[in-house]
Amino acid sequence: MIEFNHVNKTYHNGTNALKNINLKIEQGEFVAVIGLSGAGKSTLIRCINRMHDITSGHLYVNHVDVSKLKGKQIRRFRRRIGMIFQSFNLVTRMSVIKNVLVSFVPDLPMWRKLTGVFTKEHKLKALEALDKVGILDKAYVRVDQLSGGQQQRVALARTLAQNPDILLADEPIASLDPVTSKLVMDDFKTINQTMKISVIMNIHHVEIALEYADRIIGVREGEIVFDGAADQVTKETLDNIYGSKSNETPFLAEAN
Repeated sequence: MIEFNHVNKTYHNGTNALKNINLKIEQGEFVAVIGLSGAGKSTLIRCINRMHDITSGHLYVNHVDVSKLKGKQIRRFRRRIGMIFQSFNLVTRMSVIKNVLVSFVPDLPMWRKLTGVFTKEHKLKALEALDKVGILDKAYVRVDQLSGGQQQRVALARTLAQNPDILLADEPIASLDPVTSKLVMDDFKTINQTMKISVIMNIHHVEIALEYADRIIGVREGEIVFDGAADQVTKETLDNIYGSKSNETPFLAEAN
């Protein structure tokens, strides 16, 4: 479970990115966070795994007060939270399986870190993760020979190999074409449903958020202005989240 209690985040330049956030996310939910660029969506997600520190309030993940963690505690905590980025963050000159094996490096003894020698168990887990996202046949292909969608699925497999409880995704399909975006979103949905992993996703594509997520959180100027089921979202809801910009969304263009 993730719980925000009166959480605020102010950056050094004085920007109030999050304002009095009160929010609970239960294990196994698929949540899409939507809103304009700069609304605070990425900040909200990145506070969960301590990529950003909160300024005040309390943030709990599985009853652990995240802001009180230090040093090795933070690293151990992050092992249970997977993070997917728009930019993939892969080593493109390495093979697919080696990129997935990177997820095990923090837990390796020093001699294995230095030599790059992984156990048979690690290799099997990496292959299983690749199988779950449908690219097992690409295990020994160099990453730079893959399409953007395939690279995002490698990043997803690398995260799954950690066996996380929570999967955070920051604009994971922003650089993908519509067909590839659907394939990647199908992967997220399957993982959420079959593995009961919580998915919290920051996404600009409103129509895709409504199709895949069970719950929508709308953020505007650092505040939560909507929190409810996807099927409860209306044109008025989106007007409240996006303001005058709402007509730019494909969902509203069709509705109008």
